[in-house]
Amino acid sequence: MATKLRLQRRGRKNYPFYQIIVADSRAPRDGKYIERIGSYNPNTNPATITLDFDRALYWLQTGAQPTDTVRNILSGEGVLMKKHLLGGVSKGAFDEAEAEKRFDAWKSNKLQEARSEVTRDDEKRRAEEKASLDAEKEVNKARAAALAKKKAEEEAANAPVVEESVEEPVVEEPVAEEAPKAEEISVDKEEATDVVPPAVEENKEEA
Repeated sequence: MATKLRLQRRGRKNYPFYQIIVADSRAPRDGKYIERIGSYNPNTNPATITLDFDRALYWLQTGAQPTDTVRNILSGEGVLMKKHLLGGVSKGAFDEAEAEKRFDAWKSNKLQEARSEVTRDDEKRRAEEKASLDAEKEVNKARAAALAKKKAEEEAANAPVVEESVEEPVVEEPVAEEAPKAEEISVDKEEATDVVPPAVEENKEEA
């Protein structure tokens, strides 16, 4: 009987998660299976994977063929790496202690890469949130400026119109001097004829 490692769909509409199963290659996707060895939830970031490492390694060593998605999952979890190292031990390339040492080094390196990827995702998310917040601030600032301008225009339109009175310059006319009356002039002439200079009177006495 040919066996396969594949995914079996579960979950509701538009929110699926999957079980990692060992099934007969002739069985339908959601039909009967031989053993369930894990689960895969792609709805989280990063995806949530639970796996029975020893059982997955056992089924690989007995000839079960994984699908492409399951192969990627097993590769990420280190099952394929462990199978490769055990193959080297069986061929006499190195002993089991060396195989465990190499596997631990690979696992620590993989864990560090996963942490750095999570950190990059967090930084990217924070940068996107900051950019979105800055854009929202700019929009609010533009709205406030437009509202203030509109309010100023409405106030200017509703303000009463005051007509400014232009004062004409006052031109002062020259005041004409009044001519002396005729009576005053005649009186002055009479007074002038009655007055005799003192020099003339002395000449009359000597004569």
